[in-house]
Amino acid sequence: MTETDKKDPITGDHLIEWGHAPGPKFKALLVRANEARDQGYGMIKIRQMLEGEIVPLPPKLDLRATGEVPFEVNIEAQDEDELKNVEDVRQTMTALMRTPTIEAGAIMPDACPAGPVGTIPVGGVAAARNAIHPGMHSADICCSVMMTDLGDADPKAVLDAAQSVTHFGPGGRPQGKRFTTSLKLLDAFRENRFLNNPKILRMGQEHMGTQGDGNHFLFVGRSRKTGRTAIVTHHGSRGPGAVLYKLGMDVAQKYRRELSPDTLKQNAWIPADTEDGREYWDALQLIRKWTKANHNAIHQATVEAARVNSDDRFWNEHNFVFKRGDLFYHGKGATPAWGDYAADATGLTLIPLNMSEPVLVVRGQDTDHGLGFSPHGAGRNFSRSEHKRRMGSMTADQMLKAETQGLDIRFHAGGVDASELPSSYKKADAVVRQIKDYGLAEIEDYIDPYGCIMAGDVPPFWKNRKRGRR
Repeated sequence: MTETDKKDPITGDHLIEWGHAPGPKFKALLVRANEARDQGYGMIKIRQMLEGEIVPLPPKLDLRATGEVPFEVNIEAQDEDELKNVEDVRQTMTALMRTPTIEAGAIMPDACPAGPVGTIPVGGVAAARNAIHPGMHSADICCSVMMTDLGDADPKAVLDAAQSVTHFGPGGRPQGKRFTTSLKLLDAFRENRFLNNPKILRMGQEHMGTQGDGNHFLFVGRSRKTGRTAIVTHHGSRGPGAVLYKLGMDVAQKYRRELSPDTLKQNAWIPADTEDGREYWDALQLIRKWTKANHNAIHQATVEAARVNSDDRFWNEHNFVFKRGDLFYHGKGATPAWGDYAADATGLTLIPLNMSEPVLVVRGQDTDHGLGFSPHGAGRNFSRSEHKRRMGSMTADQMLKAETQGLDIRFHAGGVDASELPSSYKKADAVVRQIKDYGLAEIEDYIDPYGCIMAGDVPPFWKNRKRGRR
């Protein structure tokens, strides 16, 4: 053994080369290997010492041929914009279906691209065998909607109360204004190696009772069937989910490099039957519990601030991974449409359209051509920047007034974010018609809008700082 050889440490690359799959045992194996290294053992001897603890990697997988795995199409083009949108969605789904783990796919009536070609689109569903793809649930893990029946409450009083208690924008609540996070849930986080992360644990407390940015909202309306007031919230798992996504992608990339280096980076996966896969799956279920608690906290705070009574409350996620049989179904902006998709499923789910249209209360039809999913909303036919270009000389305030006449629309960010106005989304009546035509869901009720609070676009802190200097 040379002097240089004695000093070279053993790395994770060595373990992988020797047949050890990346995973939680890596750290302990590396410690033992390098302790032996320091004691003068050579590479061959150390490799032999660790052979009994090899957890083999799954076999390498090649990309599928284009067209080998077809996907279901549940969308019709209505105009030139829609034709371009559907063409782009088909292109990205065609590339996605080459991923070696994917066995089925579908697109919903609200489908639109969500990144480079090969990225699962909004309104996309992908079923994978023995694989969890973090990129297919995205950073906004468990983005979801919840509704509470508030009886004969005055909608304006409810919206005012909600505005006084909810929290939009980046970051969490300041000290002294935080909502209580379940200590039992945080303890469960600490027992999961993905969630036992200082940043996640801190955000799990700071971000409780917050709704974030962009298209997240708090909506108040009345049931068309009963006349009763209802509140609907839309948001995901906030900071804890975003950090979990990043950690999951880091692990998935290690497997991708070993198992299928030709797979697109955004479609990397964690084999579900590995220790990593089991831990990540458990982390997703805990993040789901956190997100549900977040919705509940905002609803309950609103009920108390408005001094009203609450009745039925239910929710559903539309950015998540669901296990059904021996497949993992990834819904990116797609709503599960089978009755027992989760232990707390009620059979009813929610489909918001836009701020001037009703929230649909539906019962999923669990169709084969939808892979058991229905749409999650209205989707877009073109980008936010393209919508701004098409506004011409019309201001955001003028557009808001024209498109939401008679409604109480409030933007947390202050100024109107035109990219969240109804004209920036697909036509709601076309989406509703296609839900019916394709038999994806049965509409049981419409929650007609009184008004809403939109998160909207919040400029980054550095832009605000520059604006202040000017």
